[in-house]
Amino acid sequence: MNTTATATTVVLSQEALNELIIDSIQDIKGLNIVKLDLRAIDDAPTDFFIICEGESNVQIRAIAGNINRRLKQEANTLATHIEGLNTGKWVCLDYFNTVVHVFYPETRAFYELERLWSDAKVTEYQNL
Repeated sequence: MNTTATATTVVLSQEALNELIIDSIQDIKGLNIVKLDLRAIDDAPTDFFIICEGESNVQIRAIAGNINRRLKQEANTLATHIEGLNTGKWVCLDYFNTVVHVFYPETRAFYELERLWSDAKVTEYQNL
């Protein structure tokens, strides 16, 4: 008997990938989620920033881990780089066209990415 397993590759649009990231953040009760659309800004480092915060180092790492796990499982997508998991004050997940920033509230206030990229189109998401 010869059986062949067929792997299904899911290809998500950029918007669907961003929505999966946001849903992954909301799964772990991430707060103050915003998406910055940087596509109209010359010399922007990426197309989108998704920014959120957690209330503890443990929650910040859990949010980042959930994003990483779900994108790997549901979209067959791996981050090209992950930074900050050791400290848990600011975890950055780079998915090339979307960069996710998971902040501790004080760290987010210090770096003020929303102000730095104030020309971006901003979409805010409600806390769950």
